[in-house]
Amino acid sequence: MPSLISDDATAISRTVVVIPTYNEAANLPNLVAELRALAVPGLHLLIVDDNSPDGTGRLADELACRFPGEIHVCHRPGKQGLGRAYLAGFKEALAMSADAIVQMDADFSHPPTKIPEMLALLAQYDVVVGSRYVPGGQLDERWSWWRRFLSWWANEVWARRILRINTRDITAGFKCWRRATLLGIGLDRVQSNGYAFQVEMTYLTERLGFKVVEIPIYFEDRRIGKSKMSVPVKLQGAVDVLRIWWRHRHATRYELPADAREPERPDRP
Repeated sequence: MPSLISDDATAISRTVVVIPTYNEAANLPNLVAELRALAVPGLHLLIVDDNSPDGTGRLADELACRFPGEIHVCHRPGKQGLGRAYLAGFKEALAMSADAIVQMDADFSHPPTKIPEMLALLAQYDVVVGSRYVPGGQLDERWSWWRRFLSWWANEVWARRILRINTRDITAGFKCWRRATLLGIGLDRVQSNGYAFQVEMTYLTERLGFKVVEIPIYFEDRRIGKSKMSVPVKLQGAVDVLRIWWRHRHATRYELPADAREPERPDRP
């Protein structure tokens, strides 16, 4: 199955970074500053806030006023889950005519400095994954042995064996997508929320034949605030792996409109 990628890296003229937020007022200004400091041409930030009680949404609006045309805000009525937030952000980014879409957390678990490298690799791949589990990838030293074990088991033992895919970090939340990849996946058929959303997107990416590359990252524990990924959510995600396999075992790519297709390129040597 041919890739949808172009061999011309300059085809990316607009990049939208989708950042879901819930009670991230303490992190957001610093994250915005670090992202803007990258000086990536055509970089836009899309903050998707779930009506945070700590005023994150209001702060996002202030940042959007301070940097008009660079920062955009999507307000949702309440906390509806990470997966729903990302889907809303992806659809908005596509409506903004983004050529590349980056997804990342607001808590500095994902290093912003990796984004230029990820964008450069989109000249050869359909999606670039910031991975904890390829050579060179690292987890924060503050992670307990139990947390490390659960993460390893969820990725290596459970999800990869059931779904039979090659991606090492199946639950990775730091990714860079080509526009055509998200259109080919078809966001309306993605149903999982929370922890399982990342698994479903990873499975569909490989199931539909898109080219994936993982680059090593240092996964830092959040600097400020508490994790929102509870044990029940993680357990539900493990159960949902079976549902994901069953739902998409015969999935095929969505046919793209002619104006959304990208030139084919020969396979990499």
